[in-house]
Amino acid sequence: MQAVASGYRGLSLLVDLNWDRLLYLATIAGALGAGAFLGSL
Repeated sequence: MQAVASGYRGLSLLVDLNWDRLLYLATIAGALGAGAFLGSL
Protein backbone atom coordinates (compact mmCIF):
# COMPACT_ATOMS: atom_id res chain seq x y z
CA MET A 1 0.00 0.00 0.00
CA GLN A 2 2.87 2.34 0.77
CA ALA A 3 4.35 1.77 -2.70
CA VAL A 4 0.99 2.61 -4.30
CA ALA A 5 0.73 5.81 -2.26
CA SER A 6 4.26 6.93 -3.10
CA GLY A 7 3.69 6.09 -6.77
CA TYR A 8 0.52 8.17 -6.75
CA ARG A 9 2.39 11.06 -5.14
CA GLY A 10 5.08 10.83 -7.82
CA LEU A 11 2.50 10.76 -10.59
CA SER A 12 0.71 13.73 -9.03
CA LEU A 13 4.00 15.65 -8.90
CA LEU A 14 4.67 14.90 -12.58
CA VAL A 15 1.20 16.11 -13.53
CA ASP A 16 1.65 19.27 -11.44
CA LEU A 17 4.95 20.02 -13.16
CA ASN A 18 3.86 19.17 -16.69
CA TRP A 19 0.16 20.14 -16.87
CA ASP A 20 0.89 22.80 -19.48
CA ARG A 21 2.59 20.25 -21.72
CA LEU A 22 -0.38 17.91 -21.37
CA LEU A 23 -2.70 20.76 -22.29
CA TYR A 24 -0.48 21.55 -25.30
CA LEU A 25 -0.64 17.93 -26.50
CA ALA A 26 -4.41 17.80 -25.97
CA THR A 27 -4.82 20.99 -28.00
CA ILE A 28 -2.77 19.58 -30.87
CA ALA A 29 -4.74 16.32 -30.79
CA GLY A 30 -8.02 18.24 -30.80
CA ALA A 31 -6.90 20.40 -33.72
CA LEU A 32 -5.83 17.33 -35.71
CA GLY A 33 -9.14 15.65 -34.97
CA ALA A 34 -11.10 18.74 -36.01
CA GLY A 35 -9.06 19.01 -39.19
CA ALA A 36 -9.68 15.37 -40.03
CA PHE A 37 -13.40 15.81 -39.40
CA LEU A 38 -13.63 18.90 -41.57
CA GLY A 39 -11.53 17.25 -44.27
CA SER A 40 -13.89 14.30 -44.43
CA LEU A 41 -16.97 16.45 -45.07
